[in-house]
Amino acid sequence: MSPFTGSAPRTEEWRHLRLTRHNGVATVTLARPEKLNALTFGAYADLRDLLAELSRERSVRALVLGGEGRGFCSGGDVDEIIGATLAMDTAQLLDFNRMTGQVVRALRECPFPVIAAIHGVAAGAGAVLALAADFRIADPTARFAFLFTRVGLSGGDMGAAYLLPRVVGLGHATRLLMLGETVRAPEAERIGLISELVDEGDTDTRAEDLARRLADGPALAYAQTKALLTAELDMPLAAAVELDAATQALLMNGEDYAEFHAAFTEKRPPTWQGR
Repeated sequence: MSPFTGSAPRTEEWRHLRLTRHNGVATVTLARPEKLNALTFGAYADLRDLLAELSRERSVRALVLGGEGRGFCSGGDVDEIIGATLAMDTAQLLDFNRMTGQVVRALRECPFPVIAAIHGVAAGAGAVLALAADFRIADPTARFAFLFTRVGLSGGDMGAAYLLPRVVGLGHATRLLMLGETVRAPEAERIGLISELVDEGDTDTRAEDLARRLADGPALAYAQTKALLTAELDMPLAAAVELDAATQALLMNGEDYAEFHAAFTEKRPPTWQGR
């Protein structure tokens, strides 16, 4: 994303989520524990706008997304969203659904790794937010459910039909999106939906440790790796290897590549600059 900004100032307060920053790591917490962190229109909009702001700032090198209380995220708020959408016309519904998809695109296209720290329920839109992260750290209480068909909608919501087959394969994705079955942590790990299964209660600590490792590493190399993983999902091999070649040539002109060689020669750890 472009670092160039217009007249809009940096947002100092986010009303629908909690943001903290520490040495290049941003932590975004969905903070409606009394509703299992169900998403509202404002929460979707804040996530969309926050990810765009953080991407432009270039000060964030890793992001942790978590939920307060007993679960990660139970999806869209039934009262505040489903009830309201029944009164919307087609144009309004299209605007809403495009906004939810923009959140997923922002998670996939932001130039820093995103780590979802998952405990308890990750259902509906909450499951898709976790799916869109680069890493999913979960404990044994985690359970995923793509519930869209259970409310009479397509299972392919917010990019789920694009992302899920690429993470767990078409067969598992068909079952999960078609039937809306709950997948508990052991099965989620077996089919590749979880990046790492940790002891109960350790998701936040492990996610923070991984975020710290990523933030201290070669940020530009990580950003380009993420970009290539997303861009090359639908490319033919010839286009992919050409894009790889162009990317490597650019990075070989960067400070971090030269820093690695200097550190190797001097027998010391590299000091990564992200440039």
